[in-house]
Amino acid sequence: MLSASSLTVSRGDRVLFQDLSFALASGEAVALTGANGAGKTSLLRTLAGFIRPDAGTVAFAAADPAEARAGHIHWLGHLDGLKTGRRAREELAFQARWAGADDDGIAAAIDVLALEPLLDLEVRQLSAGQRRRLAFARLIAAPRPLWLLDEPFAPLDARWRAALGLMMQAHLDKGGAILAAVHDPLPVAARALDIGAGR
Repeated sequence: MLSASSLTVSRGDRVLFQDLSFALASGEAVALTGANGAGKTSLLRTLAGFIRPDAGTVAFAAADPAEARAGHIHWLGHLDGLKTGRRAREELAFQARWAGADDDGIAAAIDVLALEPLLDLEVRQLSAGQRRRLAFARLIAAPRPLWLLDEPFAPLDARWRAALGLMMQAHLDKGGAILAAVHDPLPVAARALDIGAGR
């Protein structure tokens, strides 16, 4: 689904990783590991097109990079990217429709993530875990094959970690792929990619 070849990424004068190569196949989950500051987030942002690598290439099997990033990838960063002054209903609709969702997709996301009781609250009133569920909603509402996730489960309790693990497994079973930066093991079978090994 995607491949990276000989990637080198730096921040300022410090090289985060160099000569990093890997591939991610349809139906596969990869857990991106490494110490804090190793460059896990920077790698995800490079794959998503937010950072230009110093060297190396990123290729997508289904489309050229610009097309793949516009319509084939869901990026969920460490920060949820939600507008706090909006009601959850409005923010969900904005995020999901921007990603291409229709009414049925939004309804499915509300159901899967049990968001109905939260929809009339302002985003600022939600707990960190509730905000994370709201951010996850666009992944359900507007299915895309490749998920790039940065610490996806950090604010979630055990119940929702398990529930979102089932959601991730369903995505993989449909041929999707997941690359997730994590400190704890993913709740699905995953191959590990230690970013420190690319230095």
